[in-house]
Amino acid sequence: MRVIRVGSRKSKLALVQSGLVIDQLSRHFDQFSFIVRHIVTKGDRIQNVALAKVGGKGLFVKEIERSLLNGTIDFAVHSMKDMPAELPPGLEIATVPVREDPHDLLISREGGTLKTLPTGAVIGTSSLRRAAQILHERPDLSVRPLRGNVDTRLERLDAGDFDAIILASAGLKRLGIEAAGELLDFATMLPAVGQGALAIECRSSDLELKRLLLAIKHEPTSVATRAERAFLKRLNGSCQVPIAAFSRISEDGTIDIDGLVASIDGKTVLRTHQSGDQPELLGIRAADALLAQGAGNILTSLGTGRDTDDQQDD
Repeated sequence: MRVIRVGSRKSKLALVQSGLVIDQLSRHFDQFSFIVRHIVTKGDRIQNVALAKVGGKGLFVKEIERSLLNGTIDFAVHSMKDMPAELPPGLEIATVPVREDPHDLLISREGGTLKTLPTGAVIGTSSLRRAAQILHERPDLSVRPLRGNVDTRLERLDAGDFDAIILASAGLKRLGIEAAGELLDFATMLPAVGQGALAIECRSSDLELKRLLLAIKHEPTSVATRAERAFLKRLNGSCQVPIAAFSRISEDGTIDIDGLVASIDGKTVLRTHQSGDQPELLGIRAADALLAQGAGNILTSLGTGRDTDDQQDD
């Protein structure tokens, strides 16, 4: 029996996500056993600084990827939105399970919605993407940084530090937390690239494990996230630039993608909708459509890199 070592952050959500993947694989195969090895990442160590100020994507994956490359672990379960557009040589996303709800959820202390929150209400979020879209809809609101895991964020809301906070619906559902709030539609709040999806990363040379991981692949989610990641890579998205994208597949096989680039203050929001049948080409076309609208000026003025701001704190 091969023992497969699974690398995971120590956060509650990361461990739940790793457990979900292990449970799915165990139902398919009984000739393998799994052990989880905890890995502390830079994003876990630095908790008192906004994510966008301490580095872009990779904050929650680099140490895990080093463990993959040196053979300490065999595969890792990441939140897809944590993943850089380019992976280190020798590693790959071997499979993508079915996606959880990709929406964002606004939770307020008084039960208000985005439209009914009073002028000056304070919204807590660690995401520039969320902040920009909120300010675009409601420039009269105040957005302040909020980091920490889901429980910590909810506690700070209850304590009165914020009038409302925004969390990913997927994380709440995987944790089994029932939180009353407003599910923000995509016209108001386009999600981060890969939001709600998991990325299972392993060494490209581990052919046995790659065949094993294919048992839990969800093709529609895989195709959709390929389009979104191609969009991100084409834009060379910066940790200082709000970027969003969501792709889905119609019953006839057509792939649709919505993409967004915004200024941090939300005053400029560029959007596009594109359809096609080749995910990577579609993502590139959506990015090019935004560049034609002037997204390049936003990217240039705010800094470039290969990262966005929506890493998973929780």
